[in-house]
Amino acid sequence: MKKKSSTKDLALSSNERLFINSKSIFRPKKYSNLKPKGLDIYTFHAGFKKKLNDLLIIIFDKPAKSINAYSKTSMPSAPIIWDKANYRGTAKVLVVNSGNANAHTGRKGIEIIDKYTSFISKFIGCKKNQIIVSSTGVIGESFDPDLIIKKFSNINKIQNKNILEAAKAIMTTDTYAKVSVKNVKINNYKFKIYGIAKGSGMIFPNMGTMLAYVFIEVDLPKKILQKLMKDNLDKTFNSISTDGDTSTSDTLVLFSLNRKKILINKKTYEVLSKSLLKIMEDLSLKIVQDGEGLTKLIKINVFKSRTKNQAKNIAFAVVNSPLVKTAISGEDANWGRIIAAIGKTNEKINQNKIKILFGKNLVCQNGAVYSKINLNNLDQYMKSKKIEISIYLNNGNVNHTVYGNDLTNEYIRINSDYRS
Repeated sequence: MKKKSSTKDLALSSNERLFINSKSIFRPKKYSNLKPKGLDIYTFHAGFKKKLNDLLIIIFDKPAKSINAYSKTSMPSAPIIWDKANYRGTAKVLVVNSGNANAHTGRKGIEIIDKYTSFISKFIGCKKNQIIVSSTGVIGESFDPDLIIKKFSNINKIQNKNILEAAKAIMTTDTYAKVSVKNVKINNYKFKIYGIAKGSGMIFPNMGTMLAYVFIEVDLPKKILQKLMKDNLDKTFNSISTDGDTSTSDTLVLFSLNRKKILINKKTYEVLSKSLLKIMEDLSLKIVQDGEGLTKLIKINVFKSRTKNQAKNIAFAVVNSPLVKTAISGEDANWGRIIAAIGKTNEKINQNKIKILFGKNLVCQNGAVYSKINLNNLDQYMKSKKIEISIYLNNGNVNHTVYGNDLTNEYIRINSDYRS
């Protein structure tokens, strides 16, 4: 009988065992990639994990403006605390390590960041407040800042990388790298918006990803960056959930590279915002499609709600319900569990007005089971990899959609054997 691994065996450096032999059913057939202009990308195996790259360093040719969104957790990691206290909105360097979250490490966690950012600022001649730091991985473990310092000191001796390599370096339990690239044209000027993200478990909004970095190849005013973040965050990273648990480390950074300026008016802003939305949608969906151990992607639509908050509360109550998740995993269209999940929100709803569909299959309406359910069609639909559930509240005109995934034995295996 194979001996079960103990907690002592689960060193922070062993995270990659969880994904190295795994394959998501939604793994992309083709990966977006490019070698960007205006910044240099460096990746290293620094020793946070036993193997595979675990350190990403990006150095901007010219300082880039950014807008940052962080986890609203009351237990933030040291990098979030440090960024909020030190970073001033213009980035020369981005440093991300994976395999260790530097979270719940007390004053020592801040001192670690102070040490490696002090070295970086002197090494390349920038201010400490021009450095953004992020960490992801195991909670409660400190690390030696020399892991970062030693690699950074050799940065001039290696060749810079592409964004696919950048995405790989920030993975933990991810089964694939998450990259998105879009070509944009405004006023005959062609440029790109591109981004990378990581996340597979511990995904739930209040900002809503693990880590994501998006780059716009134009010079935009700070107020435009702020508006772009505000207009697109709620519909993307704040509308996904894999397991209902918010990370200590959630960070989204939107960069405007210091390149050509473009005229921003109502028309050009709309083009820019829609293009950014596509990138943020793509990255956030890649995260939820890579949920730990998933076999199904779940899309929850709430229609005809009284308010946006009501729609979101209900959608997340359903998509985060273990009973709903396991039913979908078992290909069981148990709509009673959806009714129960709606009820636990305490939202004021007339249950006799509710209508629920699985795909195009009506299962209940007017407070009772739909009398003409086609069980053969419904059973066939539940075999799909993507399950769409539409809930009509019929008490208003507001709609909202969220994405999640099912709950499987594999999710339990991963998280019962992951030191965090």
